[in-house]
Amino acid sequence: MSHASTTLINQVANWLMSQALHDTDLETVVMGCCERLHAAGIPLYRGYFVFSVLHPLYAAMGFTWNRGKGVAVQGYAHTPDSVTTQYNTSPHAYMRDRNLEYLRVRLDTERGVHFPVFDDLRQEGATDYLAFVASFSPGTRSGMLGSWATDQESGFTDEEIDALLRIQDRLAVACKMAVRAQLTKNVLGTYVGTNAGNRVLNGQIHRGDGEAIEAAIWYSDLRGSTMMADTLPSQDYIDALNAYFDATGGAVVEAGGEILSFIGDGLLAIFPAKQNTKGAMKSCGRAIEAARNSFKRMSDINAERTESGRDELAYGIALHRGEVMFGNVGVPERLTFSAFGSAVNEVVRLESLTSQLKEPLLVSSHFADATCEKSQWRPIGEFGLRGVQRDMSVFAPLNAEVPEEAAVAAQ
Repeated sequence: MSHASTTLINQVANWLMSQALHDTDLETVVMGCCERLHAAGIPLYRGYFVFSVLHPLYAAMGFTWNRGKGVAVQGYAHTPDSVTTQYNTSPHAYMRDRNLEYLRVRLDTERGVHFPVFDDLRQEGATDYLAFVASFSPGTRSGMLGSWATDQESGFTDEEIDALLRIQDRLAVACKMAVRAQLTKNVLGTYVGTNAGNRVLNGQIHRGDGEAIEAAIWYSDLRGSTMMADTLPSQDYIDALNAYFDATGGAVVEAGGEILSFIGDGLLAIFPAKQNTKGAMKSCGRAIEAARNSFKRMSDINAERTESGRDELAYGIALHRGEVMFGNVGVPERLTFSAFGSAVNEVVRLESLTSQLKEPLLVSSHFADATCEKSQWRPIGEFGLRGVQRDMSVFAPLNAEVPEEAAVAAQ
């Protein structure tokens, strides 16, 4: 006899439908559903759910709810054949091979098919297991895999199984909407950047939409890329580009910067600043921290490339500071969200000096003035930059290293 309240189960169903109408994330939906089911009298011990996602790093995301412990999130990385050993030995692989929508197994008297996950659940005290498969798009792997488990001595009752089967349909609907919302954010974040993506989702989608912001500006460029493109096999060249972007772009993102565009083998990024002296100091500090980190990353990458008989990679970084126009430009049918203005043109011209002067990092006087230790920069000279009306005072780090003191403001 189930002790679950039919009225409260109905409330869980209503709550799930309300979440489908809101911009609710998957973790919140899973957590809220499981906690509410348990509060309604369903003797849940564990709930496990996996969703296929369109993401550059992960093929799927898993959410495990355990009573009293909340939700744990796990990303499943892409694999060459799109499946893992863990999946191949799971109840869900068995179910999909046989077009089964659900599978119930009493763990305390297990008979028939056996899967490794059952051993783990039994050791944790689980007595009953109910798995299900919900497809979002027939004929594809897009959808939700899930399971419910209880440690109730008598296992699930028929009434509890009926309630779970009814609720999981609503859960699938709410999760499908959450997956689509997250998919939109993932795609926009991957292709236009997190900040720009949020602006687009918030309605900044018309040509000319934008605003003027203060920012530290980064531009970097890979050395010898033309020769590499001409002499290397295409895949080796792509691998070299990605290694370079891992070092530079990865460091920018880690320091809180916003990558705006990859221009061939060039990378344009900004570190937005609040409209005050302290804000400028912090944004420049983050840019310096990113530059230092990128050189460390590239040192590790080059050590691996040398060991495998490949040439080392080198690049130059220019850092500048100024007002940029951050917004949409292009044609109505094809827009790009990026930063524009004279400061952006100047940082690109400044970077061209890194190769000429054989300096891996150059900064403008406007940038150096905003750092907390200007004495850590050595003056290189005044230079006329193509397309820039006035000469620019250019600085490089002392001893050819990025000064740690200058990045204190980023902490």
